[in-house]
Amino acid sequence: MQPYFFPYIGYFQLIAAVDLFIVYDNIKYTKKGWINRNRYLLNGNQAVFTVPLKSDSDFLHVRDRLVAEEFDRGKLLAKLEQAYRRAPFFTPAFAVFEGAVSNTQLNLFDFLNHSIAQVCAYLRIKTQILPASHISIDHGLKSQEKVLALCEQAGASVYINSIGGQELYTCEEFAARGLDLKFLRPTTVQYEQFGDAFVPWLSILDVMMFNSRERIREFLARGYELVDGLQ
Repeated sequence: MQPYFFPYIGYFQLIAAVDLFIVYDNIKYTKKGWINRNRYLLNGNQAVFTVPLKSDSDFLHVRDRLVAEEFDRGKLLAKLEQAYRRAPFFTPAFAVFEGAVSNTQLNLFDFLNHSIAQVCAYLRIKTQILPASHISIDHGLKSQEKVLALCEQAGASVYINSIGGQELYTCEEFAARGLDLKFLRPTTVQYEQFGDAFVPWLSILDVMMFNSRERIREFLARGYELVDGLQ
C-alpha cells in the first residue's frame, strides 16, 4: 500500500487484518492523490488538511520527496484543535495527531511512516510494518508482478488489498503462485459527530475524536468484509 497521512479507517482495518503490512516507499509520488493530505470535519462538512511539500520533480519517489521547511506545524495543529476541541475523545486523539505533526523529520516517507506507527500504537495494532524497499526483489517490476514478487519473498500464503484494487489483480495469477487473493471492503462505520448529519470516510483522526479506543478496535475487527478477487 502507499503511505498516507492519517488515512481513513479502512487503511487501519487492513493493517490490523494482516501479519505483515508492506508500505511502498519506492513508488512515484502522486500530486493529486491523498499521500500528504486528508479529510476532516469542519462545522458539519468535510474539509481538507495538508502537509506541504518542498517543490521538486513530479517523477520522484515518495522516499525522495521532502516536507517543506516552512511547514507551519502550529497552524495546522491550531486548525484541527479548533475543529475538534469539543469532541468527546479530543485529548487522547489530539495528542496522537500532535505527536505526528510535531515530528521534525523532513523526509516525506519517514514522516508518513512515523504517523502511521503513531496511530497503530494508539490503537494497539501490533502488525509488522515494512517498507517495500527493505524486501529483496526486482523493484523494477510493476503492478501485479511486483506484488507477487513481494508476497513470494515474504513467504505469504494470502494477499489482502483494499477493495479499490480489485480490478488490478486476477485470482488465476495469484493461485498459480500458491497465493489466495482477498480484498477488504469496509462497511460504513457510523458514529455521532456533534449531533449533525454523519459525514463518512473522513480521516482516522475523526474516528479517534468521537470514539473510545475500545470501540475503534471493534470497528477494526468487525467493520469490514473480505471478498475474493475477480476471476
